[in-house]
Amino acid sequence: MKIHYLDDDEIALLKQAGKKLAEYQLTVGTTESCTGGRIANMLASEPESSEHFIGGIISYSEEVKKKILGVESQDLEKYGVVSQPIAEQMVYGACQVLKCPCSIATTGYAGPEGGSDENPVGTIWIAVKMKGEIHAKRFLFSGDRQEIIRQASNGALQMFLKILD
Repeated sequence: MKIHYLDDDEIALLKQAGKKLAEYQLTVGTTESCTGGRIANMLASEPESSEHFIGGIISYSEEVKKKILGVESQDLEKYGVVSQPIAEQMVYGACQVLKCPCSIATTGYAGPEGGSDENPVGTIWIAVKMKGEIHAKRFLFSGDRQEIIRQASNGALQMFLKILD
């Protein structure tokens, strides 16, 4: 098992996120499937993070997605768990459950199993809800499981910051 500590770029990214959230007086929560709580862990690792980070939901199973986040069963069947509609419902549900205006969601295939021709291992949907709007984007990352999780977590925070600006 590899343990990845935060590198200098990740620490700089987190400092920037904390500064922006404080500047705009916003709070954020997370709901993570394929990243398994890494984004929440990153956000909580910063000093004074309790001023802007509300908490996170690790929504690894479909049951958690449905029962806690309100993801629609028929959409899971129609689109699959790794899809834009599911990422959007997850991020919306996180804001509802955590009572925060902003949230970040991830759903995807970190590997080594899973995936399909249409959505191979490394396919990650990231969604961000901010200021009443939901933004979602599909990414394709490469590497082993830990590297895909790291890239997805960093990509989610970068996407969040870009939308926050």
